[in-house]
Amino acid sequence: MLVHNALTPYVVKPFQDMTWEELGGKLDDEMRAAFAVTKAVLPAMTEQGWGRIIYLGTVLSHRPREGMIALGTAKATLTQFARYLAQELGPRGITVNVVEPGHVEDTRHAGLFGEAHKQRLVAAIPLGRLAYPDDVAQVVAFYASEDNSFMTGTIAAVNGGMHM
Repeated sequence: MLVHNALTPYVVKPFQDMTWEELGGKLDDEMRAAFAVTKAVLPAMTEQGWGRIIYLGTVLSHRPREGMIALGTAKATLTQFARYLAQELGPRGITVNVVEPGHVEDTRHAGLFGEAHKQRLVAAIPLGRLAYPDDVAQVVAFYASEDNSFMTGTIAAVNGGMHM
């Protein structure tokens, strides 16, 4: 199985202030990483007739937030890449899915926006809290398991109902 959880550097700024190198660089970095690791695991998965590919995306790929165009666009591209792979690799017994966390506690990026921002986020989440890393890990574990024999090309939103 492959769990692709790479997060390459990106800028947080409005499009009007962004250069092509900042946007295009993020797109290139994100897709190059996914492409390379996927190519690396495909021969073994194809030979065994079974495989699980799970990409970590973000809710920002379809729920824009100010200043996050580089990350959101790159992860949207990754999600579409996963759908194409799911279609192509399904006949080989390989599933391809995306886990899209919302806001997660205790991550490097959790403290970027301050406590007031965090409280606004929590107020908008029906379950009343940010996700914990284990909430995301449990979904990844399901996608990776034998129990997930008939889901491919799907997106699991792990966001406490924030984006219904």
